[in-house]
Formats: sequence, C-alpha cells, structure tokens
Amino acid sequence: MTKIAIIDDDPDILDASGLVLMSKGYDVVTAANPEDGYKIVKEHSPDLIILDVMMNEPDDGFFLAQKFRREKITTPIIMYTSVSKSFGMDYGVNELVPVDEFVEKPISPEQLIKKVERLLKKKETK
Repeated sequence: MTKIAIIDDDPDILDASGLVLMSKGYDVVTAANPEDGYKIVKEHSPDLIILDVMMNEPDDGFFLAQKFRREKITTPIIMYTSVSKSFGMDYGVNELVPVDEFVEKPISPEQLIKKVERLLKKKETK
C-alpha cells in the first residue's frame, strides 16, 4: 500500500488531507511538528511527503525539506503554503527549497489527489 506522510501543525489540515487520501486507498501517517515529522519519515519511509511551510517557526518546512535532501531522502515532497498568497511571494523549486511542488492552501480534494497521483507516477518512472 502506498504510504503518505503529512506534516502540518494545523489539526484540521491533517484530518482533512488524511481523510481525502485514505478515501482513495492510501496509508497515511501524520505529525504535527517538524521533529515528529522527521521521525515518521525515518520510521515509515513514505512514498510521498506533504509538508507545511509554517509550523512552530515560519520556515520549519523549508528546513525540514533541506534536512531530508541532505540525508539523501529523495521522496517527493508537496509543500503546503498560504504564505505566497498572503504576502505576494512566488516560491520556485530550487536547492534552497528542495520540494517537487508547491500547493496553495486551501486545496480542493480533487486537486490534492491529482497532484499526489502525478508525483507518485513520476516517482515510479524514475
């Protein structure tokens, strides 16, 4: 079964994203902070990571994504953000922001599934 890790400090986002993904047959593990998020990724080796930009600190998601990449964890990462819309910022994927896709919160269930499936398919073809 395909496993997805969701790391976000917002319990509503964890619940909603988890329910949407589980309804499509995915196994979901969650964490509400970067420390626990790191642990679940190391313990469960998920097929995909969904990571919030802002948790305890405004840049926790960036640092956690960088840590995963430094440790050669190549799992695809979708980064949830509400910052870009609020502050007019446009993040690009680069070595400082080593994620595969940015998603603006809130995201519709259909859009979430579409992005998850696309990244999982891309991972399979590598």
